[in-house]
Amino acid sequence: MKKNARFYHSFINAFRGIVRTLRTERNFRIHIAVAVVVITLACFYGLDQTGWLFLAAAITSVLAAELLNTSIENACDAQTDEYNEKIRFAKDAAAGGVLLAAAGA
Repeated sequence: MKKNARFYHSFINAFRGIVRTLRTERNFRIHIAVAVVVITLACFYGLDQTGWLFLAAAITSVLAAELLNTSIENACDAQTDEYNEKIRFAKDAAAGGVLLAAAGA
């Protein structure tokens, strides 16, 4: 496979991950809905350019954290169906990262 084709496919894979997460993860859809409401309010109140930059960074960080949380949960679930304290901690810590990002946003 040529170098440009691999580069192109890496974007396709990334978008596929985002779309699948959007279809399967309720919390990701909630974050998207809240982002739409916040953007609408920002338009209504006339957010300045700096405010838009901070808003974009906040929304992006929350969505990225949720995507990472989903990937960690799925990787952990693929390892075993049995209870494992280390897996529980990894999943809880990833969820905590999302909570922290959302609270900061």
